[in-house]
Amino acid sequence: MLTQAVTDWFRAGQHLDSDHHHHQTHPWHRVLWLTGVDYFSTLGYQPGIALLAAGALSPVATAILVLVTLFCALPIYAQVAQRSYAGQGSIAMLENLLSGWWGKFLVVVLIGFAATDFVITITLSAADAAQHAVENPLLHPLLGEHKMEITLLLLLLLTLVFLKGFKEAIGLAALVAIPYMLLNVVVLGRAVSEVMAHPELISKWKGLLFISGGPRDIILAAALIFPRLALGLSGFETGVSVMPLVAGEDTAGRIANTRKMLAVAAILMSVLLVTSSFVTAVLIPASDYKEGGPASGRAIAYMAHKYLGSSFGTVYDISTILILWFAGASAMAGLLSIVPRYLPRFGMAPSWVAYSRPLVLLLFTICVIVTLIFKANVEAQAGAYATGVLVLMLSAAVAAAMALWKERRETFSIYCWIVAMIFLYTLADNVKERPDGLIIGSIFILLILLVSAISRYNRATELRVTSYAFVNEESEKLWREMEGKKVNLVPLRHTDSTGRLNKEKEIRQFYTVGGPIAFMNVELLDNRSEFTSPVKIEVVRSGANYDIKITYATAIANTIAYVSELLDPISIFLTLTRRNLMQQSLRYLTFGEGETGLLVYSILLKYWAMTPEDDVRPFIFLMSE
Repeated sequence: MLTQAVTDWFRAGQHLDSDHHHHQTHPWHRVLWLTGVDYFSTLGYQPGIALLAAGALSPVATAILVLVTLFCALPIYAQVAQRSYAGQGSIAMLENLLSGWWGKFLVVVLIGFAATDFVITITLSAADAAQHAVENPLLHPLLGEHKMEITLLLLLLLTLVFLKGFKEAIGLAALVAIPYMLLNVVVLGRAVSEVMAHPELISKWKGLLFISGGPRDIILAAALIFPRLALGLSGFETGVSVMPLVAGEDTAGRIANTRKMLAVAAILMSVLLVTSSFVTAVLIPASDYKEGGPASGRAIAYMAHKYLGSSFGTVYDISTILILWFAGASAMAGLLSIVPRYLPRFGMAPSWVAYSRPLVLLLFTICVIVTLIFKANVEAQAGAYATGVLVLMLSAAVAAAMALWKERRETFSIYCWIVAMIFLYTLADNVKERPDGLIIGSIFILLILLVSAISRYNRATELRVTSYAFVNEESEKLWREMEGKKVNLVPLRHTDSTGRLNKEKEIRQFYTVGGPIAFMNVELLDNRSEFTSPVKIEVVRSGANYDIKITYATAIANTIAYVSELLDPISIFLTLTRRNLMQQSLRYLTFGEGETGLLVYSILLKYWAMTPEDDVRPFIFLMSE
């Protein structure tokens, strides 16, 4: 009883792999804030991480980051938006461009790094929110140094919300993001006025800056440091994923409005990043932004308290905590979308992945493990976060380059390949300096591959046909004549008339058969990596018998079982090859072929056990080849 109650509770949650074709749309400037909770929330920790990584070079390195944002990431995602207006992003583009098992493998790898990106977004945001809470002078007496406990509490709260049922609300996103942006403008404006009032601080900063050498040396040093700041590029993949919510008169209008949204978000963020990196480098002493210092992981909040007082600083901290928490919610929603979108369709996930509640609990467990490993440290997670972001951006650049080349737009394709090389360099340098992201991503990929192999094996005996359609009216008419215990179904490998005559002679000689025979031939898809597909049915009459041709199938045995359930024949005659069973099993799992007779029998027995009925089942005869 308890097990059944738990199962019912899991299944009571949202079914994630159901199709949602209709979305309520909104003006792009409202959807901007839904993207912004992920993108803009990085202001909570990006300036502090930049200071820790670059020190006085932070403004120059951030300027390079802004150039990459505006002239690399933005053009790339404008192309992705044009070709992925249903919100599936660069992963779907690559899946369409690369078919077969290699395409599936690449998608699984990208899902692993996307999981790294989203999971670290959740854990890093929760850790930074906890950092802002414990560092607040009014809250510190109540919270003490319990940063880890607060981080885990925020993760638990996020999980409870999703277990109850969470839908991304654009109104709530705007309510969180707009005040946060305005507060940042106030703090940075006050900081700029402080810098202008004390020009000697700029001279001091310049002295530290030019220790590295002349302008050329400074730019080169900043370029080498820039990859450590790459997490400031986050938000573009989220921007593409919310495209179905963007209003437009038609698809072209939606694409144009999405591009506006991405451009405005990038420009806003670029201005704030450059300003924050400059004032923090000038105003915050090195001893304060070092790890463990009062400005560590919260540089702008540090200035809010210092220059605008504890009351305003507390308001800023609360706003920061809210947007960081909502960024975690946005990342969780992204994971709940991307995992069921691909893995069940590939046959690479167990059935419970389609339900939100068990998947939310699994993700919560993973987030807790990651938080404990990194000890809720914001700076320690920055490398892993940047790795996930950069892999997705690299995939977007490659997808755009391949799509443009295919469309014979060679010049722009070459530009995209150059951008891909920039992201590849940034990714390689980031992995070299901080391999945590590659390690976590690799763990996710290995787990997904392991689960995928087990799932594909366990689900191999499903019917694996999503729907069927007749090629013409005559086929549908003849099919109706055969339904309901009126024919004997005989699957054949070949469709030649001699083979059909010999098989009919053999059956009628050794078996007592009443009624006509329906010979059936199954033609597989060229892409055998697909797990399910719709099929086409063609039926022609051949004397007293019928010929059935099935096309676009993914597996022979499963399709035979599916068609037999539709047709409900008197009997089914299946042929055994008696070839090596291990080889046959591998051919079945990989190419959809194999020892068809035994497989059809096994699939039907399993299906009948799951669907007990009073109907008389067909007789099954297993014949030697």
